[in-house]
Amino acid sequence: MRLSSLFAALLALTPTSLFAAQCGGDFNAFLNGIKAEAIASGHSRQSVNQFLKTAAIDPAVLRADKAQGVFKMAFSDFAGRVIRKDRMVNGEKNAKKYAAVFKRAQQTYGVDPSVILAFWALETDYGAVQGDFNTLNALLTLSHDCRRPELFRPQIFAALELYKQGDFDPARTLGAWAGEIGMVQMLPDDILHRGVDGDGDGHVTLKTSAPDAIMTAANMLQSLGWRANEPWLVEVSVPKNLDWTQTGLETEKSVADWARLGVKAKHGDLPANQLNASILLPEGRFGPVFMVLPNYRVYFEWNQSFVYVTTAAYFATRLDGAPVFDKGNPEPSLSDADMRSLQTKLAARGHDVGKIDGILGSGTRGAVRAEQTRLGLPTDGWPNRALLNAL
Repeated sequence: MRLSSLFAALLALTPTSLFAAQCGGDFNAFLNGIKAEAIASGHSRQSVNQFLKTAAIDPAVLRADKAQGVFKMAFSDFAGRVIRKDRMVNGEKNAKKYAAVFKRAQQTYGVDPSVILAFWALETDYGAVQGDFNTLNALLTLSHDCRRPELFRPQIFAALELYKQGDFDPARTLGAWAGEIGMVQMLPDDILHRGVDGDGDGHVTLKTSAPDAIMTAANMLQSLGWRANEPWLVEVSVPKNLDWTQTGLETEKSVADWARLGVKAKHGDLPANQLNASILLPEGRFGPVFMVLPNYRVYFEWNQSFVYVTTAAYFATRLDGAPVFDKGNPEPSLSDADMRSLQTKLAARGHDVGKIDGILGSGTRGAVRAEQTRLGLPTDGWPNRALLNAL
């Protein structure tokens, strides 16, 4: 048995990797660990060395990773900022230009064209802004950093596979700071396993081929659990005396049951009665109200930010013809300092809010709802001054 084969066999039998530098420490030692693992999995030493020839840490990647303040915005503010008129117009143009491709994607994967168009717009402005970070170095930097190596380290080896196929240039492939590539910003592993050659040229080229990007995005969504030809989000109105503890993603009822409780579609009809749905209050009971269905939850497999997910889902409905949502009159949002203070208080009470970062993520939102219920406040998941003061 060759040494590399023995190394691979031993690796498969151990619960943790045998390679010394999984993350952190001396970068050269870390790279040697990457090389050893790649060679043990069957790649030639020459190929691995060539692939990593230009490897380097990129400090700008870490700065970008720590500067995601945009997700601290309230849903209405974020949606108003990113759903611009030009994106609506260009969405309509691209829908017509690639109508045949979108039709094929919907027939094959069951994903509405507007869903893909919304991602395409939000991720790269329909391909115009795809990022200028060296992808390999971004992945190496984030893998070397010890916060999330389990997410980014496997992407290095996926990029190596794409390199062997002729679909990745370690020196020239550019993308987002987090290692995503192309018009719909996909990580190498997703391109490797879910990439679709939409234009028939024998390659999956998400940077320059819109058909490849459209078909790959549809395949990706289906693989994440997208339910063919079902809705994802509908704007609704609810009675003022609704039991607010029943709102939020934690509670699902059939559309028929929600209708019996007085929930109505703002425009047109509610979805099919048998579908399960939740009532979402992005900015509390005085703000906009949406009914969200199983496909909405698939969005969180694409991006874990609540405000991004809800905006992408709503944007897709706009591209599908829905009118602008009713903003309502939500209570003022907390300042960044107050949100951090609230998260600290929630964590002190035993709630898992994740990082104290001022972002109203799913953990913080769930903790807010739990404390609102405990304190006898309306359980609408919106962190306000009354909750902060009560805590």
